[in-house]
Amino acid sequence: MRADVQGVIEAPEGVLKITTIRTKFTLLIPKGKRETAERALNVFEKACPVAQTLKGAINMENTWEIIEE
Repeated sequence: MRADVQGVIEAPEGVLKITTIRTKFTLLIPKGKRETAERALNVFEKACPVAQTLKGAINMENTWEIIEE
């Protein structure tokens, strides 16, 4: 798995803060495992401690690319 992450910094109230985190995940999976990978991705945010900690404080935008080898 590879993750490319970008943070958006803004000053909505005159103080700099991270307002959005954009993450693009690239997953290399064996052929025939796409359905399994997609099921895991569908519960990712609910099961991720970091996502749950930041939920409501920072907008999180996640995208996925699945490559079957």
